[in-house]
Amino acid sequence: MNDCADLHPYFNRCHSIRVESGCFMVYDRSNFMGHQHFLRRGEYPDYMRMMGMNDCIRSCRMIPMHRGSFRMRLYERSDMGGKMMELMDDCPNLMDRFNMSDFHSCHVMDGHWLGYEQPNYMGRHFYMRPGEYKRYSDWGGMSSRIGSIRRIMDL
Repeated sequence: MNDCADLHPYFNRCHSIRVESGCFMVYDRSNFMGHQHFLRRGEYPDYMRMMGMNDCIRSCRMIPMHRGSFRMRLYERSDMGGKMMELMDDCPNLMDRFNMSDFHSCHVMDGHWLGYEQPNYMGRHFYMRPGEYKRYSDWGGMSSRIGSIRRIMDL
């Protein structure tokens, strides 16, 4: 029903998941670290096969639904430096729109977003909530590459 930084005391392995309401990000390490996977309302009967992960879920974060406007800024350098690109809607291909796909920092002003390493919402993804991310590792990125990004909306 809310964020949990350490799920290990509750269970050792996870083979299936049911999300009864809302959206969650689950992580394979404690303290909201490691690989991230987005889950919305529904059943995930074979979690390991579907997500391509091991059977470890060590933390989870509830994503609050945002009903207002969405706005974020992506920067080509760390600490909000260099060229800045602003987004207010989904973007299936950042390279096509901005002629670049490496972003080293960002500032999420409004809404909650999912970034993907590859275009068309494919590959490893990461959750960005309102706040400043001074380097890509702050949002859980393994590199500065963002191929696509979408708003997390109540569907």
